[in-house]
Amino acid sequence: MTIALITSILWVTIRAGTSLLYATVGEILTERAGILNLGVEGIMIVGAVTGFAAAFHTKQVWVGVGVAMLAGAAMASIHAFLSVSLRAEQVVSGLALTIFGTGLANYLGQRLGPNGTPLVGMVGPKFTPISLSDLAEIPVLGKSVFNQDILTYATYLLVPLLWFFLNRTRPGLHLRAVGENPQTADAMGVNVAGIRYLYTIVGGMLIALGGAHLSLAYTPGWTEGLTAGRGWIAVALVIFATWDPVRAVVGAILFGGINAVQFRMQAAGTTIPAAFLNMLPYAFTIVVLVLITWWEGIRKRVGAPAALGLPYAREEKR
Repeated sequence: MTIALITSILWVTIRAGTSLLYATVGEILTERAGILNLGVEGIMIVGAVTGFAAAFHTKQVWVGVGVAMLAGAAMASIHAFLSVSLRAEQVVSGLALTIFGTGLANYLGQRLGPNGTPLVGMVGPKFTPISLSDLAEIPVLGKSVFNQDILTYATYLLVPLLWFFLNRTRPGLHLRAVGENPQTADAMGVNVAGIRYLYTIVGGMLIALGGAHLSLAYTPGWTEGLTAGRGWIAVALVIFATWDPVRAVVGAILFGGINAVQFRMQAAGTTIPAAFLNMLPYAFTIVVLVLITWWEGIRKRVGAPAALGLPYAREEKR
């Protein structure tokens, strides 16, 4: 395997993993607050269609990013209201959000083009790779790591900052406390409902940003089913990452790598059926998820927040 081929695969790996990384860290934030959100797929695809539509009509990619994140916040607010205020079953609420989001995105995609025409096939502004001069000249890593779009570069800062926030700051401590033991956090004066609302919504904005990266950078444009199950993979990778944003990078790279390799194999004209190659990233994710769950299960410590998925009301005594 030549250096050029390795560089090319690594470049696609990082590019393909970016949208998944945004979705995964967004879900980590949400679940750290004790809210289980299975609506990631729905939020991602709404972010993708609204982001592309806004960018297409305004000719400004950053407007698309902003609209996508607002749409993600609106979707997540629905889940927060049902889960926190109404104390509804979080699994049901999340699944309903995915079904609603998928249907809404397909509906909008058919009507947000010029004069109400479908968005499919439209060409709009997009994020293009930006080479960081001297850093891009580093052998192998330079052209793959430092020749990416700006949303990918943003993850280089987002992940360490999020890790620092969760583990080294008082607000991060409050967030983890709410996810682990909301009763104790409440007794210490922490606003449990407020924190759960806040991080469910912020998490939804990051998830939608992952969808916007798909439609504005990775595969610019809109087609139905653009997310192709990435939201479900993000939910699985939260477990793989044991609710740690740094480990989430590993999961995103693994998925992106398998995705890049299968595209390369198809381009090379392999005799392996295309449907089987397309299945590989998802099958690999399942295998890794099973292995990491089994490995952590031996130690009886998966790392999930103790109050994940459990509603909390101040007047309840447990």
